[in-house]
Amino acid sequence: MSEIRVCREHGVTLKRARQGAERIAEELGEEFGLDHEWDGNTLRFQRMGVSGHIEVGKKEVEICVKLGFLLAALRPRIEHEINRFCDENFGPAS
Repeated sequence: MSEIRVCREHGVTLKRARQGAERIAEELGEEFGLDHEWDGNTLRFQRMGVSGHIEVGKKEVEICVKLGFLLAALRPRIEHEINRFCDENFGPAS
């Protein structure tokens, strides 16, 4: 199992950070067929071979993705997309 973990500080409101997390989940959902749902301030997503969450805090966002064996080859592409989307929605990594 391959794991991707991205943590980003953000300077936006919790509501705006949740909206950014929702956009990330929708984009990844369209591209990779993920289903997602909110559990408090944690957005959980999954599909066969992929699971993870986006935890939205007042000052940071943490994205954790676990890829099964067959999808591990896509890890660089998925990680790149997550970082790109975080850059667009929360600013560049510090």
